[in-house]
Amino acid sequence: MNTKAFFTMDPELSYAMEEAINRLRINVSFFGSDIRKIMIVSSEPDEGKSLVAMQLWRQMANAEERSILVDADMRKSVMVEQYGIYREDGKELWGLTHYLSDNKKIEDCVLTTELSCGDILPNVDNVVNPSLLLESRRFSELLDLLAANYRYVFLDTPPLGLVSDGERIGHLCDGAILIVRGGMTPKSVIRNSIAQLERAGCPLLGIVLNRVGVGKGKYYGKYYGKYYGKYYGKYYGKKRKKDYNSYYGGRDFSGGK
Repeated sequence: MNTKAFFTMDPELSYAMEEAINRLRINVSFFGSDIRKIMIVSSEPDEGKSLVAMQLWRQMANAEERSILVDADMRKSVMVEQYGIYREDGKELWGLTHYLSDNKKIEDCVLTTELSCGDILPNVDNVVNPSLLLESRRFSELLDLLAANYRYVFLDTPPLGLVSDGERIGHLCDGAILIVRGGMTPKSVIRNSIAQLERAGCPLLGIVLNRVGVGKGKYYGKYYGKYYGKYYGKYYGKKRKKDYNSYYGGRDFSGGK
């Protein structure tokens, strides 16, 4: 029986952001049943990938799609600290590195949440060089095990431009969603990230152009996206004024070809 986890800190999202993530969820659901292990990755730090990964996982679980969020950034993970995650029973929190290096049982590391269809596998102890853990058979078998038990396995991974971890993880995934911070990430860096995914044999499922700001404890921003695959859709610009002067652009999902 898995232990339940609680989040003591959970950012309040604007309506615009919630709607944008919901549109992303809808597009992901059109990828087909073979797409189960999805890495959420960026080229550089501070592009918003972890926030997108967390909220996409949450909305999928709310839609009753059994999903698990894996914190696969074993170098500089901040998920546990950022969201104030702790075990219901008050015992020591174990996560991905414990499972891979200490041979902990999977049921001791995967945590249930208040979402009946949403579990998490956090990373508690960062390591200097997780390459050997990522290249181990235990890691690849873990992803296969999770894919057999969950409709979606979302992996929050390190930025592609910093270390090789993302390529290794991508090699084991069914596809990747690349998060790009609008007006900040150079096109050359984005092209290099796409080339890295191709080299890893990880299909690019889509690109989310993301701009996230923080003010008065609330998140706001713009999300646009194009998603490619068996099914695809497009968002086109259309401004709506929201509270606290934030804007979101987009039309309804246009469907397949």
